[in-house]
Amino acid sequence: MIRRYVAILRYLLMTVDVLSAMVLFTVLVVVRFQVIDPKAQWNLEVSQGTAAVAYGIGWVCCLWLLGLYRLRTHVSFRREALGILRAGVLAALAMFSILFLLGVDYASRLFVILLVISQPLLTIVLRFALRQFLSWLRSQGRMARQMLIVGAGPQAHVFADVVVAQRDLGLQIVGHLAAPHETSPNPERPILGTLDDIERVLSERVVDEVAICLSPADWEYMEPITRICEDEGKVVRVSMRALGGVLGGGFYDEIGDTPIMTFLYGPDRMLAMVFKRLSDVLLSLILLIVSSPAMLAIALYIWSADGPPVIFRQQRVGLHGRLFTCLKFRTMVPDAEKLHDSLLHLNNVNGPAFKIPDDPRITRSGRFLRRTGLDELPQLVNVLRGEMSIVGPRPAPPREVANYSVWHRRRLMMRPGLTGAWQVEARTDDDFDRRAQLDLEYIDHWSLWMDLKIMARTIPAILSQQGR
Repeated sequence: MIRRYVAILRYLLMTVDVLSAMVLFTVLVVVRFQVIDPKAQWNLEVSQGTAAVAYGIGWVCCLWLLGLYRLRTHVSFRREALGILRAGVLAALAMFSILFLLGVDYASRLFVILLVISQPLLTIVLRFALRQFLSWLRSQGRMARQMLIVGAGPQAHVFADVVVAQRDLGLQIVGHLAAPHETSPNPERPILGTLDDIERVLSERVVDEVAICLSPADWEYMEPITRICEDEGKVVRVSMRALGGVLGGGFYDEIGDTPIMTFLYGPDRMLAMVFKRLSDVLLSLILLIVSSPAMLAIALYIWSADGPPVIFRQQRVGLHGRLFTCLKFRTMVPDAEKLHDSLLHLNNVNGPAFKIPDDPRITRSGRFLRRTGLDELPQLVNVLRGEMSIVGPRPAPPREVANYSVWHRRRLMMRPGLTGAWQVEARTDDDFDRRAQLDLEYIDHWSLWMDLKIMARTIPAILSQQGR
């Protein structure tokens, strides 16, 4: 199973297993010594809390020894359940051996029997519930990632079938790119073009990962395709059956029973990225609650001064090209979008972005909101939805992204943010390449500490400017 997807799941399972074992241990202590026989005594030299912690760690060790954290998506639930039952037997043998070696003959046999029977059953139920929960999330379109298959021959279709069969991965095949001699069609997974069309396909479609499944005759295309994917910040998977030893720097993975080589470009510290998302949710919730009176006052002022609508909605490009509706307090006249083309000659940004000084479309109240950054507050809802992050490259409209160079598109490999590197480093810089370079430096050197520093510098950066 792909390393990127199992890291967080493995630690999640270990945490759940430790906590559930500790809770079960504590509940059974109460049942045995307070419900079944209130006169019975604990009698062990260690406290019940210490024993619960030691038991939880021991249970996880048993699961680990039997390979229950070596996650493989081709393992059926029946096979996993049998492995958990074997771990239960191992745990029982370990407990009885420890009690025997320590010479403890006054431990409650009923308590031990209840524990060794109920623990595997509880773990099986929790694993089943987790599988069902992940399946439900993916049936709702959550946690899905789009994969492009480079290659359209028999080997590529076999690889695509393997990916589709591993539903727990949440990978969806968007289509194939064919090598010059490949013409094999597949109605369910269409051929989107030839290898020469890869830049066009990556720019027109949402693609998170690229799998290269070329025959030996086409290995010459492998490295240039990988370089293009690197420029765009895509994860690259190369079937080991297709890999002729021409690429280095990747690491070994598996999809089902199929060995692959994975190449990552950009941040892939899975636990830290999950923590970033959790902190986004927590912080956006807090900020929404704290700022709700101010947001209500701003909405009422816009309504009274400029009329409806209060919220401006615009399509923006998010993670790997996903479109979403970005929310802002309205700071322009209602027909501002229709006037865009007539103002293009006033653009003072060197590059695909658009910005003009003293924009005539901005309302009087809008100037204050923009200068203070208060117009961005509704985007906390976008953060809560998972469309944006607190810190990241600013989201751009599709018309701007359509004019990106290949290296600009690497900005799309992280969720867009409320604030970002260029907002605090070069807020008034009119060179788009300079802005993009700052965003890419942020992506390449990303850390939670960097996010905290950018957040801390955002408000002073706003206050130090007289407009934007």
